[in-house]
Parts: sequence; C-alpha cells; structure tokens
Amino acid sequence: MLKRLLKLPRIGKQLTVILMDVVLATVATWLAFSLRLDTLHWPVGLQWRIYWIAPLLAVPIFVYLGLYRAIFRYTGMAALMAIARAVGVYAVILFALLVWQRWPDVPRSIGVLQPLIFLLLAGSSRAMARFWLAGFGWNGVKSEGRLLIYGAGQSGVQTAAALGNATQYTLVGFIDDDVAKAGRSINGARVHLPSAIDDLVKRRGVTDILLALPSASRSRRNAIIASLRHVPVHVRSLPGISDLTSGRVKVSDIKELDIEDLLGRDPVVPVDSKGRHDIRGQTVLVTGAGGSIGSELCRQIVLEQPVRLVLLDHNEFGLYTVHQELLALCRARALKVEIVAVLGSVRNRRRLQELLREYRPSWIYHAAAYKHVPLVESNPSEGIENNVIGSLNMASVAMESGVANFVLVSTDKAVRPTNVMGASKRLAEMVLQALAARADSKGTRFSMVRFGNVLGSSGSVVPLFRAQLASGGPLTVTHPEVTRYFMTIPEAAQLVLLAGSMAEGGEVFVLDMGQPVKIMDLAMRMVELSGLRVRDELNPDGDIAIEISGLRPGEKLYEELLIGNNPTPSAHPRIMKAHEEFLPWEELQVQLEQLREAIEMERIDVLKDVLRTCVNGYVDSAYSPLK
Repeated sequence: MLKRLLKLPRIGKQLTVILMDVVLATVATWLAFSLRLDTLHWPVGLQWRIYWIAPLLAVPIFVYLGLYRAIFRYTGMAALMAIARAVGVYAVILFALLVWQRWPDVPRSIGVLQPLIFLLLAGSSRAMARFWLAGFGWNGVKSEGRLLIYGAGQSGVQTAAALGNATQYTLVGFIDDDVAKAGRSINGARVHLPSAIDDLVKRRGVTDILLALPSASRSRRNAIIASLRHVPVHVRSLPGISDLTSGRVKVSDIKELDIEDLLGRDPVVPVDSKGRHDIRGQTVLVTGAGGSIGSELCRQIVLEQPVRLVLLDHNEFGLYTVHQELLALCRARALKVEIVAVLGSVRNRRRLQELLREYRPSWIYHAAAYKHVPLVESNPSEGIENNVIGSLNMASVAMESGVANFVLVSTDKAVRPTNVMGASKRLAEMVLQALAARADSKGTRFSMVRFGNVLGSSGSVVPLFRAQLASGGPLTVTHPEVTRYFMTIPEAAQLVLLAGSMAEGGEVFVLDMGQPVKIMDLAMRMVELSGLRVRDELNPDGDIAIEISGLRPGEKLYEELLIGNNPTPSAHPRIMKAHEEFLPWEELQVQLEQLREAIEMERIDVLKDVLRTCVNGYVDSAYSPLK
C-alpha cells in the first residue's frame, strides 16, 4: 500500500491528504460533542451543520496557508507550527461563527474544544505519517542501513536531524565517551558508551558507524578507528571542523574515512616559516602544476598571495583543471593573484627560456616528473629525458635567468634505486647538487625535497583499493611483506614550501615520516572499516579477497629515505637534512652528454650504464617494454 501511495502523482497525494483532513475534522467534531455532552454523540437538528462547516472551513484555510505543499517525510517543528497557525485561524473563525449564530443545541464551547482536538489529530497524523515513511526513500525502497553516530555533540545531533529528514539511514543511537551522557536520550535516540558497540551491532543490526567528531585530535580519531576494526560495520566520517563553518551538517557531508585516518599517524604540523611568507608579492612558477603534488602546491602557494603564479604542464586537461580551480579560489577569497597557465614541457629548453624571460619568477617549484615505476621501467628513455634532462633544462635556465630559489620535488625511491624512475630522480638530485656547488651559480639557491609515497595522489594505492572495494574486490597487493612510508598530499606540499624557506644551497631535505606501513595491513584495514571481512583460508566465507600479484619490475620490498646515516636536524622538528655524495659538475656533465646521445639513439643499454656509473646503489631490473 505504501509503495502504491508513494507512486501517486502530486495531485493524487494532495487529494489523499485533503480527504484525511476532512475525516479528521469530522472526527474532531464528534469527539468535541461527546466530551461536552458527556455521552456518545449522535447529531440532531442544527448540530449537523457543524459537521459540515468544520471540514468546509478547514480545507480552504489549509490550502491558503500552504499546508498541502509540504512533504510529509520531511515534517518537522516548522511544519507543526504551520499547522498550529492554520488551526488557530480556523478556531477564531469557527468560534466567531458560533457566537454570532447562537444555534440551539450547539454549545459555544464547541468552538474551543473542537479546534483543540482537531489540532491534536492533524499534528499527530502528520507526525505518524513521517515515521511511517521514515524507513523508505523516494521510490519506496527501505533505508540503506542502521546507523550509530559516534559523538553526541552538536555535530552529531545536527547529523541525526539531517539523516532523519533524508530517511537514508535508521538511527539506532549515539556513542559517546562522556559517562554523564550515557543512558540519556537525544530526540528519541539513546546515548551509549563505546563498550556497548558490540552488543548494539549484534542485537540491533547496526550496519554503519559515523564519526561525528570534527574537532577530535588525530590521535583520538586513530584510537577510535582502531577500536572499530574488529566490528563488522562500515565506518565513515564527517569533515573536519574547518569544513563545517556553516554550522549545518548535510547528508552530503558524510564521506569515507580521511586518508589521514588510514595513515594511522598524526600529520606533520608546519611551523610558521618566514620563507613561506617570502612568496608574498613575488612571481612563482610551478612545473607539473596539473599533477597531484603540483596542484596542491599551487593551492597552498596562492594563499600566500604572490603577485603572480605561473602554472606549467604538458597535460592539457590537468592544467585546465587546476587553472579553473585556482581562479575560483581567488574569487572566493578575494585574492589579487594573477594566475597564468602555460602549456609546455620541461624537455623544451627554448620554451623554458622564453617563459622565464617573460615572467621573471623568483621561485621555481619543480614537480614535473614521471613517477609511475612500472611505466618508466618499460619506457626508460622517456622517463630519463623527462626526469633528468627536464630537470637539467629547468635548473640551468633558472640559473641563467637569476632565479633566486629553486626547489626540486624528489622521492624516497631515489635511495639505492632498483628501478629507472628512482635512479632518474637521484640523478636529477645530483644535477642540482652539482649546480649548487659551482662557483658561477649566480646566487640561485637549489634544494631538494625527498619524501615517500603520497596517499591520494594519482596512481597511489588508496584510490586503487577503494575502486577495487567498490567493484567487489579482490584487492591486489604485490607482496605480503611490501612496506612503504606514507604521507598525505597536503603534508608533501607543506614540506616542499618549508624546504624553500630553510635552503641555503644544495640541501636534500627529508621528512621524518614515522613508522612505515605494510601495504597488506592497509588493505586489511580498508576492508574491515568498510564493514566487510577479508576472505582467506581461515575465513573462506569472507567478503573481499586480497590477492598477491607479485612485485612489479623495479619494485622494492622496502623503501629508504637516506643514502647515508648522518642526517642533521633543521628548523622543523620533523624535517632532516641529508648529506649525500655527488659528482662534481665537470664529471657529471660528461655523463649527461652520454645520456642525451643514448636517448636520441634509443640505446637503453647505454642509458642504464650511465645510471649505474652515476647513481650509487642502482641495481638494474629486467627490462620489458610495454606492448
């Protein structure tokens, strides 16, 4: 019946509600007479007129005041107040009519008693209809799941109200650490302590837990998430407190757990560095601006209000996307920053010379690189030309143009690399180190920033695992013991900006990234926090399998951040300065010329010979070009 009712056209639903109000007005009249006369009433004489007048008076008033435009599933306090106003108008008119007419056998108190009963019936009917519809969506489909909200504060209460209106979930209750709130009720939903979660999941069929803790510290969130891993529920989250500035929580705010939640450690907090503020009023160039790191760099740089931000990328769509985003950001924040999008490649030296001659940047953040290990391994000449020759072009042109600051974005794969990508990035570092050591560097401060895997970047493991989860699995892990250092995109961008402020020339900055993470553990954590179970030999009835696909060409089990063992501290407690050996420019220049010739001739063997000669610890892997 409910599904048929929901499928009625709009006018059909309105006529149904009008008919219901006619019946309720009639019932209210009968109850008013019965209570007033203290007996079950049967109308006689002029009393019949009241039975006709009540609905004929109520319906036009309700129509005029818009009560039939409301949607019952969203009935709330505002709708009940509207009913009260409409019945109030109806009561005044009815009472005035009874006083004026003075019909025999019709007590004037009916003009007070009947509207009160009618108000109770009309309000109750709408409230009951709301709860009747609460378990169904627009198409009569039952709600997606049964929900616990972790956090009985303001955000949790607002979330409950939003979910109640949307009928997307059935709210089972709240979870809160505050013992004083335990056992109390918020809008009919009971508050429980965390110790009750297991029982609620089993007894009440809870399918989802929503973290409504926008102001909780990262360590506290991590502790809560860890405690929920064994519970077969889907754990999701609201945004941080800075994203809820409107004071209203919407269903659309609910999202999967932050990458920071999956990281399992506190993010690096930047210190106030004068170097970041040195960007203000300057012209800044970012290469690879359309990529994951480059675009985040641009977002953070534009907030420092340079006079001009030049975006360079050879990817047309990526460049267009970040350009439009930054223009919108400047409009929203009223930032007077000129945003210039330049389509071009760092391999084109003449294009770079024209670019620097036109815009004269004071800062260059060089993020343009090919970073996907298997692709570069299968296309070594392209990878080396872009990563090494491109960096050489950009750095030498910057030095010729008198650019004050040049920061290279590097990777932990540059340490004792087993792949062409890592070796090419280490060679790019060596180019900058050699140029920084030259007496004729013309004052350009070169620095490098080395960090581990970036969660959420293009090609990173978290988006891959989420896509595999959405398609029903399996999740693919290359080796059960493969381990990586992880950081978030904002952390990486902050580190790059901070490095520029601390550079004196030739440094390799490394982030203290805490403990590395096993990819297998990350995969299992994502499965469990999605409310699913890992399917393996011990649990053949699980939901999602994790398959071992084998190490890819050039891939290492463990990554390192330092070549040597003598890092020194910097101005930031979690940023170190590495001291890495490099070839003098005169020796390196000879190798770079061989590299250019090998690229032109597609001599992969010569390319790798140069890498072995220059890059300490480079171990070649089997070469298998893509088909």
